[in-house]
Amino acid sequence: MAGNSGGSFGDIILHHVTNDPSHIYFPIHILGMDLSITKHVILLWVVAAVTIFMATWGTRRYRKNPSATPKGLSHLYEILMNFIRDDIVKNNIGKKDGKFWVPLITTYFIFILTANILGLIPLFEFIPGGSNTVTGNFAVTVALASITFFAIIVAGTMKHGFFQYWKNMVPPNIPFPVLFILIPIEIMGMFIRPVALTLRLGANMTAGHIGMVAIFGLPIILNMFGVGVVSVMLNIGIYFLEIIVSLVQAYVFTLLSAVFIGMAIHPEH
Repeated sequence: MAGNSGGSFGDIILHHVTNDPSHIYFPIHILGMDLSITKHVILLWVVAAVTIFMATWGTRRYRKNPSATPKGLSHLYEILMNFIRDDIVKNNIGKKDGKFWVPLITTYFIFILTANILGLIPLFEFIPGGSNTVTGNFAVTVALASITFFAIIVAGTMKHGFFQYWKNMVPPNIPFPVLFILIPIEIMGMFIRPVALTLRLGANMTAGHIGMVAIFGLPIILNMFGVGVVSVMLNIGIYFLEIIVSLVQAYVFTLLSAVFIGMAIHPEH
């Protein structure tokens, strides 16, 4: 009985923190690749639509009049853009080189934050197919980290040229025997950076949801109705903590991406 109960409760946790591959809305297979439409694919479309809509709505005043006085959402977007440009991009990539990368870094922040916040809205639980938080899906975080991976190479190549970029990975005046140790470390570092981005974002967004579901399961596991009141109170606190985590993780992913791109552009630092 205990084993079955534990297994059932484990299935409940998995349902709330993972994408359910068995629930497919539209099966699509192209050249051996599974491109089927699942809940997380639909939520990605929703996040993209919300991101585009808010950006379009928030900047509409400037498209009509570049010197317009911001207000409402436009004012919020101006504060956000200035923060990302001045405190993240300029400090880590540089004022001149950073102009090219501001759109990508800003899109990272808005897209990830939107996905994180939408994952906290219980309304999406009524859509069958798994969890609400697409940034808890490692396929999504791998895709985002892969963009950063190629952005690092592009940034270094644009600044220094293709061959010089790869030469910059190794500091000058290094004894030849040391290169046999340093070069493999640098190559591993290229792949460790996107892996760190992937795991940091996906694991943090998944961990909070696991904690919330596990706490809600305490009354079931202990078979004590009174514990349910405590579970609700604890989860209210965790829910507000998750809002902060959603903001922090969007900022951390954005910041680290800017740092890695800046390292490719300014290898001397």
